[in-house]
Amino acid sequence: MDDVLGRKRALCLLQIMETGSVRGAADVLAVDPSMVSRTVARLEQDTGLVLLERRGRGVVVTDAGRMLALFARRQQDLHDTFVAEVNSLKNAQSGHLDLVLGEGTLDMVMGPVLQDFVKAHGDVRYHIKVAGTEEAVQCILEDRAHIGIVFQPPNDARLRSHHARLAPVRVHVRKGHPLASHCGPLSLADLAPYPGAALEESFGVRKHIQAAELEENIRLQPMLTTNSFKVLWDFAVMGLGYIMTPRSIPLQGVALDTLVSLPLASPVLNHSQLHVVTRSGRPLSPVASQLLREMVAVFSAS
Repeated sequence: MDDVLGRKRALCLLQIMETGSVRGAADVLAVDPSMVSRTVARLEQDTGLVLLERRGRGVVVTDAGRMLALFARRQQDLHDTFVAEVNSLKNAQSGHLDLVLGEGTLDMVMGPVLQDFVKAHGDVRYHIKVAGTEEAVQCILEDRAHIGIVFQPPNDARLRSHHARLAPVRVHVRKGHPLASHCGPLSLADLAPYPGAALEESFGVRKHIQAAELEENIRLQPMLTTNSFKVLWDFAVMGLGYIMTPRSIPLQGVALDTLVSLPLASPVLNHSQLHVVTRSGRPLSPVASQLLREMVAVFSAS
């Protein structure tokens, strides 16, 4: 079967399963879609199995195809483990680290974790991508990032959570706003009469708030939507309305002092979490494993 499957053949099938299309697999592998189609066709011929079924304009991997693709994933993980171990023998302190972080979590990583880590690992090269939940999860699943910090990631067996930290969502308004004098936790209905700003739906925070809206049977209509935490915070600082977000640290000094943070009554929003995640089954290099351990240690302590 090893001779029949082959790493390149298996990789084509694996990417079709993960992207949901031949073109998507071709884009990931940087090859022509016709090459991917021919590769899978030859694999079907050699194994005597139907590996793909056409559904409308796309394709779906059959049970046999999924079995071969998962086998290929295990082969790839074993290969990556071997390469990582060999590299660690050469130089345990060198390497390249790709991180994906939410904009609101940068302050949790840069100073508390990376400042000392970078000084101690001068030969390592780093790439930090700032992304919302959906994009961050895709970066992890597609091995474009080794480690991610994600707000309320989806329940996906391909993701491994190494640490979960409570990050309750709060309402933030400028001092003097009518909501600032509210007594007790706010319901979402309390917010409805006032203008608000929200993150785009690709962000886990927005999806989480929408889940709370369904639970409370209310639909908030934000005046402004954005993919920038800075725009969100500026909206509140300028007194234009309320915002909802798990953290208040991104603002510094006088700007932060102008705001009031208010609790919400929603159990959903009070139990939200930030997760430190990797792709399940992906072997990490020694330096990546060390950074992961230090991130978890810092988050656990705080």
